Amino acid sequence: MAKKGGAKDSVGPKSIQNRRARFDYEFVQTFEAGLVLVGTEVKSLYLGRANLTDAYCQLRNGELWLFNADVEPYTHATHFQHERRRDRKLLMHRKEIDLLQRRSLEKGLAIIPVALYFKNGRVKAEIALARGKSQYDKRAKIAKDEARKEVERARNIRD
Repeated sequence: MAKKGGAKDSVGPKSIQNRRARFDYEFVQTFEAGLVLVGTEVKSLYLGRANLTDAYCQLRNGELWLFNADVEPYTHATHFQHERRRDRKLLMHRKEIDLLQRRSLEKGLAIIPVALYFKNGRVKAEIALARGKSQYDKRAKIAKDEARKEVERARNIRD
């Protein structure tokens, strides 16, 4: 008889986060966009084999594009593989694209991909309108995090 509740080691869709973006940028506003993919890209993303560290978004001809996102080739596919760092089109409503275009023209604002995830069987990209942090802001955040960790360590030692 089969176990109830599912196996612990089963492979499920993984969310791919851009942790570097959270450190380097302050998010002003976030959006959800669809992603135009080929078959083997979806399978690789399902296994969590992607990297958004160097990725960025840009508006071209009234369309939003994702550049430099690294999606590894699917290992079990035949010779019909996708290009690893190809440009991928993002799907959004026209009003959202127009808003992004207006806001991105402001000084210091960039469009950054934050995460890739599955929603209702489709791959979605969370993108953010972001402002770059200064070196001082980064140091202050690191110091604050270290102080918080030190308090947690001290609290755990006493318990």
